Amino acid sequence: MARIKIEQVIDRLDYDLKNALEAAVKEVIPNAQFDKSTLFRAFVRAVSRKCSVWVTVPDNYVEKASSSD
Repeated sequence: MARIKIEQVIDRLDYDLKNALEAAVKEVIPNAQFDKSTLFRAFVRAVSRKCSVWVTVPDNYVEKASSSD
């Protein structure tokens, strides 16, 4: 099993995840009024409270880049 630092993964994907979270909330609650950056920060805080710093995932969920990439 591989281990990842979940907060760092989320930080790395922040632009895409922020937009996806905004789209998901608007889909479920069409008239919701919120700032997507504030929502995303709250999401990241919730993840850090609910998840360990290191999260174990199956090896096939992680692909290590070759040194030539």
